[in-house]
Amino acid sequence: MKKMYITTPIYYVNSVPHLGHAYTTIACDILARYYRSQGKDVRFLTGTDEHGANIEKSAAAKGVSPKAWTDEVSAKYRALWKTLNISYDSFIRTTDPAHEQVVQAIFEKLLKSGDIYLGSYSGKYCVSCEQYYDESEMGENCTCPVHKKPLTDVHEETYFFKLSRYEKPLLKYYEEHPDFLSPKTRANEIINFVKGGLRDLSVTRTKVKWGVPVKSNPAHTIYVWFDALINYISAAGAGMFLCDENKPLHEEKLSLIDAQDFNELWPADLHMVGKEIFRFHTVIWPAVLMALNLPLPHQVFAHGWWTVEGEKMSKTLGNVIDPAELGAKYGVDPVRAFLFREVPFGQDGDFSMTSFKNRYNADLANNIGNLLSRTLNMLAKQQPEIPAEIVLPAEVAQKIADTQTAIDAAYKQLAFDKVLELIYGFSSDLNKQVADTKPWELAKTDPEGARKILLELIGCQRKTAAWITPFMPTVGAEMTRRLAAGPIEKYAPLFPRIADK
Repeated sequence: MKKMYITTPIYYVNSVPHLGHAYTTIACDILARYYRSQGKDVRFLTGTDEHGANIEKSAAAKGVSPKAWTDEVSAKYRALWKTLNISYDSFIRTTDPAHEQVVQAIFEKLLKSGDIYLGSYSGKYCVSCEQYYDESEMGENCTCPVHKKPLTDVHEETYFFKLSRYEKPLLKYYEEHPDFLSPKTRANEIINFVKGGLRDLSVTRTKVKWGVPVKSNPAHTIYVWFDALINYISAAGAGMFLCDENKPLHEEKLSLIDAQDFNELWPADLHMVGKEIFRFHTVIWPAVLMALNLPLPHQVFAHGWWTVEGEKMSKTLGNVIDPAELGAKYGVDPVRAFLFREVPFGQDGDFSMTSFKNRYNADLANNIGNLLSRTLNMLAKQQPEIPAEIVLPAEVAQKIADTQTAIDAAYKQLAFDKVLELIYGFSSDLNKQVADTKPWELAKTDPEGARKILLELIGCQRKTAAWITPFMPTVGAEMTRRLAAGPIEKYAPLFPRIADK
């Protein structure tokens, strides 16, 4: 049976993780937790991208070997994902020997099929991007369009991937699979790029030593992007590419189809990426898969970038947000929730402490947290325990069902802000119900009527706890515990208000 397979990009370890990396990873974690709650068998992959000239450079600057550097930084990603409560199933490193062998075998297979060939390249190269740029892509004064730095003249022998061969097949695929390029606002950028003509891609380097060597020509190492993209299938069980190092590749060793685990996972349901790497994932990667006669992922979704207080995140400006520090101060779960309520997913967003505090106090402290405390405190005055079963009125059960349907639809669109809007709106309606019915006053004249209202609120908040769990797993578990059958205890506020200074 096909499992649901979702991936983050693998993160480049030339520097430490920051808010942007956390954003992508939390998004996938929310999805994984949601679909698991729906009974889906989910495989959630993340990892680190560890080869290339920039790794050599970063390691040299620290006076350590590239391997020591990648070990250190990759461990920081694992530590952050633990802090942020990321429920990944697999963590891949491109320095894993099994991955490197798959990359080598794929390269040899495409060399044999004619999709890769030896040639030479002269052109403009960005060392930071580790990418060649043609004239139409360059910034002003022959600069990198991303880093705004002068491009370097490079001439070297290189192997090329016949990307030009897949121009028409890619356009046909985009047309027949409209959800592949997501969100739709980013689709035309890719379609127009491909329509403009694809040039064959340089996929090896002779001047970069920290990389996967080409098996049949070890003077070349494989281009870091070609190596990195293959992680999605090497981690999925593309082990049929592996072979004994001392023996030539045999045809039967090159089949992926017999790998049972691979068939359960591939094609991926979703590649989640930042918009800056959308083109790699929607042009180069699908073309490589076509060359391998493998199915393409169902969807590649590119989200936007975060600025901080209106400025681009920069070490120079000192405004890089450390999600671990923010979580340590205000709680990991509120940080997770804020990132996906503040901005429609897919668009660019701005992080400001004012917005964070306002959202925290309004959505969490005043809405969800306050309702939970008031309900439990009022019920404790009526009875000492919460019952296991609470039968809700038909109209309330219908409202819950309608909200669930709307939440499911929003998840399918990756509209995380809409999911939270629905959850917070449901909780706001419950708060309004408290204000309208005034159970604390009703208890003086109609204790049974007040008790029914409060038990109805308990039942509804049990559903809120389940809905909120993918975004705030620790908070969701704590709400569930407090609302479970048993004695009503005294609890600290779920979300202590952040005071204005």
